[in-house]
Formats: sequence, structure tokens, C-alpha cells
Amino acid sequence: MRRVLKWGLRVVLALAIAAVVAGIWKRDQVKQLLAVNSLFSAEKIVNNFSYMDTLFTTVPVPRGNDAVVPLPIGAPATMPDGVAQWIVDRDVTALVVLKDGTLVHEDYFLGTTPEDLRVSWSVAKSFLSALMGIVLEDGDIKSIDDQVTDYVPMLIGSAYDGATIKDVLQMSSGVVFNEDYLDFNSDINKMGRVLALGGSMDTFAASLDERFVEPGTVWQYVSIDTHVVGMVIRGATGRTIPELLTEKIFSKMGFEADPYYVSDGYGVAFVLGGLNLRARDYARFGQMIANGGAWNGQQIVPRAWLAASTKPSANTATGKPAYGYQWWIHQGASAGEFNAQGVYGQYIFIDTARDVVIAVNSADKLFKEEGASDQNFEMMRTIAKSLD
Repeated sequence: MRRVLKWGLRVVLALAIAAVVAGIWKRDQVKQLLAVNSLFSAEKIVNNFSYMDTLFTTVPVPRGNDAVVPLPIGAPATMPDGVAQWIVDRDVTALVVLKDGTLVHEDYFLGTTPEDLRVSWSVAKSFLSALMGIVLEDGDIKSIDDQVTDYVPMLIGSAYDGATIKDVLQMSSGVVFNEDYLDFNSDINKMGRVLALGGSMDTFAASLDERFVEPGTVWQYVSIDTHVVGMVIRGATGRTIPELLTEKIFSKMGFEADPYYVSDGYGVAFVLGGLNLRARDYARFGQMIANGGAWNGQQIVPRAWLAASTKPSANTATGKPAYGYQWWIHQGASAGEFNAQGVYGQYIFIDTARDVVIAVNSADKLFKEEGASDQNFEMMRTIAKSLD
């Protein structure tokens, strides 16, 4: 890994120097490209995850004009044995626990604070899933069985031609896409460089032209599928994702601070992983989902949509975590237990049977090591059970 990173840094620096000499790139683009290369470095990762707006182009997602509604405070809960060591082992930066809709535990680590707007990574995918349910109910999209090209003509002729909305929601598009964050030449890292250089995510998605299987046949986690979900919503409504999230969800929930998205050079939100919120607001969103899409007596996300999107439905392999519509159902999950999940240790864990919601932010550089994910889920389940 060290050899790959050193080689990648040399390539990026060479490109940056050449481009500056040629007058091709602007100073901000060079800064962003270098930020991509060092985003996950050991000495910067914690700070980077709290201040993505200092590194990348962003677009605001206003929380609306409603006053902040503090989370109700419950009796403080003592964390079970092992939690303190887990926090150290997994480089946890925030832990917020709700029980019966009340805040029973909250703590921050590694120099972070309650005011930090922490990057979600793929936790953001579940926010987009909730928005899809609302757009469907509004009638802007007829059915998730519609072709994505019905709403996004620029995808005609791409690898997404022939895929349905359901296929991309379930990560079953069949599109060839390398998601290895540790491979400098992977598609996910190429996508990061598109962001850094002010390119177009839409154009990047439309440029993918290879499938390894027909859509709807095999599950394979492909983050760019979520960008296509966003393209469908934008194409169907004629509006941006931040506008819709503000109007349909955030403005109704009393968030503590205005969220923001990392964006491409055309102001398009990086919906597959660029949403930034306070930890308490991640928990707040999770509680709304746990309530069946309701908040303060108002139905925000259709209950039927949540029931469908948080149950196993994708063609995942036997013995592996299951997947719905941009939500995870971990192996061995109890009824009503599901989660949003992002790389480097971001989670919204929901146990509806116990009415427990746990929001976790981390900067876990070893998140891919064997057993790390299982350890995280076992610890969150242990916390939930301890609140009975």
C-alpha cells in the first residue's frame, strides 16, 4: 500500500506541476487534487473529515427557517464494557445514542466537537433513498421499474442503458466499477480526481460503457449507481438534490446547523458520499427513519417506502450482509435492525424493536481489515441491548 501511495503522489505532483506551467489548471484545482491524494493520510484524516469544505467545492443544503429543536434529553446511559477500547481501536470521533427518541449518550474524541460537520461518506446514500421515496409519492417518478434513461437521456448508450431505477437502488446495475479506495487507478479514485479537477460527475457516469452482467442479475456494490439515482431524481423533478432535501426533509426536522454537500465543478452534489452533518443530526435523521418516516407528528418519508427499502431485496451472496434500497441489513440482524454505512467507520445504526438509534463517526484507517465491520456491529448491538 505504501508503494502505491508513493507512486500515486509522484504522478499527481508531476501532473500538477506540468499543468501549472502550462496554465491549464487554476490554483484551487491544484489544491483540491492534492487534497484528494492526502485525504486519508494518518496525520490529516480526522481534521479532513470535519472540514471537507476547506478542501473541496461545496453546495449548501439549508436546514430551513424553522428554529433548532434540541433533541430531548433522557437519563444518561452507562456504556457497556468494551466500548472505551472499541473507540480507541476504531478511531471513533463521535458517538451519539438515542433511546426512545431521547439523547442518552453523547461523546466526541480525537479533538472533534459537537459542532463539527462530519462527512458521511456512503451514509449519504440512505438520505437519497429517503428522498426517492418522497419523489415517488409525489408522482414525479411513476415506478422504480422505469428505465433510468426515461429520466436521464444522456445515459442512453452508456452501461446504464437498460437498467431500471430499482437496479441502481439495489446496486445491481451490472456496471464495471472498481471501488478499491487503496488502488490509485481504481474507478472510485478516478472519480475523486474528477471532483478535484472541477469535472462533471454526470459526464463521468455517462462515460462508463462496460457491464460485467445484465442489470438486475448480480449485486455488486458500485457507488456510482447512487449518483445515477440522483440523476434520475433531478431529471424527474427538474430540481437539485439540495433543494429537494431542504424542502422535503431537513426543513421539517429542526436540524442544528446547515448541512452541505461536496460538489463537482458544475455545482452538482456528490450524493453518493459528500453530505456533511453534525453527529446529533445524523442521529436525528435515524430517529425519523426509526419512527417509520415520521417526525414531530408529521409524516416526512412514506412509511411503506421505508418498509420496502430497509428489508433485504438485492441479490447479495448467501452468508454476506444483505442490502435493500441503499440501506444495509447486516448478517444476523434481528427484525427491525438495519443501518446506513460509510467507509472509514460512519454509521447510523437503527434497532426499531428497541427504539435505539446510534450515530457513529470515525476516522478508521483500518476499516477494511478482517473483522472490523463485524466488531463495529457487535459493539453497536451490545450498546442497544444494554439499554433494555
